[in-house]
Amino acid sequence: MSSLFQPFTPDRNEPPRRRFRPVPLRLLIPNLITLLALCAGLSAIRMALEGKIELAVYLILGAAVLDSVDGRIARLLKGTSKFGAELDSLADFVSFGAVPALVLYLWGMNEAGPIGWIAVLVFAICGALRLARFNVQIEDPNQPAWMANYFTGVPIPAGAVLVMLPIYLENVGVPKGLIHPWLVTAFTMAIALLMVSRVPVFSGKKLGAKVPRESVLPLFVAAIAFVALLMSYPWIVLAVGTVAYLASLPFGAAKAQALARAEPAPAATEPAEAAADEDKPQ
Repeated sequence: MSSLFQPFTPDRNEPPRRRFRPVPLRLLIPNLITLLALCAGLSAIRMALEGKIELAVYLILGAAVLDSVDGRIARLLKGTSKFGAELDSLADFVSFGAVPALVLYLWGMNEAGPIGWIAVLVFAICGALRLARFNVQIEDPNQPAWMANYFTGVPIPAGAVLVMLPIYLENVGVPKGLIHPWLVTAFTMAIALLMVSRVPVFSGKKLGAKVPRESVLPLFVAAIAFVALLMSYPWIVLAVGTVAYLASLPFGAAKAQALARAEPAPAATEPAEAAADEDKPQ
């Protein structure tokens, strides 16, 4: 009777096996950008703890810029991966779900007492829920066609930029006495609810795929003018941009509703198929 465990005699001439396959560089670059965004968000906490609120805001905005390009670069390099998607969600929660509300709390919302801290928790939790819902929806094949250009609720990077409006206003020159901590707390909760709401928000994902030739030069001029204004008057541009974004939400939702009404209804279930479904045991 032969032994259950055969003796193992290694072949000395057999080439060593490679335990890990090399990872293409195109898969690493988008994840590296995501990690840089995460570092920027975490560094914003340190700046806020040291009282450097302006630097903290700049770091969060820098994280938002990096977050806006990592996915595009991944698609450009054909380097999208499940690992990258999960890493991006985790980085988004830290940089845009937890850090902005914490910076706002250290800036002055702590004067609202425990309610101010509750607003921080609500904002972070709504950010996590928003990300979880987004991750589920992108795998839903039954999304209507018009939703390809819309988000459900305010995306979390935009929520992070919006919620810091009180800091922008203070730097514009609005007296901090007019930006009452209770008002800031209510505003923070309102932005948090917008993130988890069902309000369709224009995403612009379908824009920029192709630019008409006659629009190239005006687009360059507009982009350079925007960057110049942002560098020269950052707080005014941020405050005006935030208010304009909030004001545009009702118009985007109305447009989405019009598109939903114009979309043809899904085909009715065939009678035979429906009868077969009714005959199935429950």
